[in-house]
Amino acid sequence: MHHRRNGARVIVGVDEVGRGPLAGPIVTAGVSLPLDNRPTWLSELRDSKQLTAKQRQRLAPLIREESLCWAIGWVHAVELDSLGLTAALRLAFRRTIEQLDEPPDVVLADGRDDLRLAYPTEMIIKGDAKVSSIAAASIIAKTARDDWMIELDSRYPGYGFARHKGYGSAEHLRALQGMGPCPEHRQSFAPVAALSQPQFTFDAAAS
Repeated sequence: MHHRRNGARVIVGVDEVGRGPLAGPIVTAGVSLPLDNRPTWLSELRDSKQLTAKQRQRLAPLIREESLCWAIGWVHAVELDSLGLTAALRLAFRRTIEQLDEPPDVVLADGRDDLRLAYPTEMIIKGDAKVSSIAAASIIAKTARDDWMIELDSRYPGYGFARHKGYGSAEHLRALQGMGPCPEHRQSFAPVAALSQPQFTFDAAAS
């Protein structure tokens, strides 16, 4: 890798999950993989969407234990509503980088958005399928967010968060219609904004 040839020691791959759901946080992760003595599980790394939940849950602790450093950044729904999606994504990535045990010499990121980080950053289209550290970050972010949504399912029952993870599935939209949004819903997203108040059915005979 040219960054290593140029003297970079801490090369951090970053990725995000949760850009599109109607509820829950945006979660970003950063991972710096060891440059020498590469772990055997590196060959198993893929974009998190190409792995099963069981595969992600097996790989995530290995990544956390054997990486040079890693960190997670969170931006919750209320912040996203206040900031807007682009600014919220940048904030989540900034929080990730700030929490790393070592500052990065260079950041490798999936996509083409300008993350406006205070470190040299290379944007790589489909980076989660091309760069091991970005794939590792996608797994860390995905498992962290999924665990959070499963916890929210017990806190706010009836929406099905454990199953659809906050995305706009038919089940989720039906629950929104019947129950209205909860505090973890993104009020700035159109399907939620249209249902900002609980929907009630009144019995005309009782009125």
